[in-house]
Amino acid sequence: MAGFDDSLVREYFEVSGFFVRQSRKYAVQSRRKRADEEGDLLVINPSPRRDIVLPFQLFGSDLPGLSAAVVAVKGWHTTKAITPTMIRKGDLLEFVRKEAVDAAKEAFAELTPAEGLTLSKILVLPGIPSQEPQRAESITLLKNSGVDHVITFRTILENLLQNVESNQSYARSDTLQLLRLLRVYDMVKPAQLELFGGSNPSTR
Repeated sequence: MAGFDDSLVREYFEVSGFFVRQSRKYAVQSRRKRADEEGDLLVINPSPRRDIVLPFQLFGSDLPGLSAAVVAVKGWHTTKAITPTMIRKGDLLEFVRKEAVDAAKEAFAELTPAEGLTLSKILVLPGIPSQEPQRAESITLLKNSGVDHVITFRTILENLLQNVESNQSYARSDTLQLLRLLRVYDMVKPAQLELFGGSNPSTR
């Protein structure tokens, strides 16, 4: 399942104009990850906009302001939101360790000069609590641990569903082809898409 989650996130950034590099193709299970294995994806924006102030929770309209990031994908889909208790366990946050960040910067040095590179640490997760005080506590814990931004899977799915075209064949992407077929066979109703693009801020 981790491979599919990574593919969703990869497509999201690529559709938004980013170059994406997967840090590894294998899964680490029987040992602790090395520093260079913590981040799942490295993303870089070839033409970042400097006039956009990035919020903690990112949506589609915020991505042009992002220059580069190491992205950790946590597809824990048995829950809709990560709780403060889950954050305190620390399993989400290995990718923000100094060694992991240094390893990511070395990887970026192969692609772009490291001097002046703003490297963000992004956590992709099912969601953060919508109710207070759990929401504020979760955000504080993540920020204090070194996470710069979060993106939810709901944001990613809504954005991809809006960008995929029913009359296009995405033969080179199983992920986009699946989302296209959901639209072709009316598994996603037009009313739902209108709702996603309306008052919901996740597709701004």
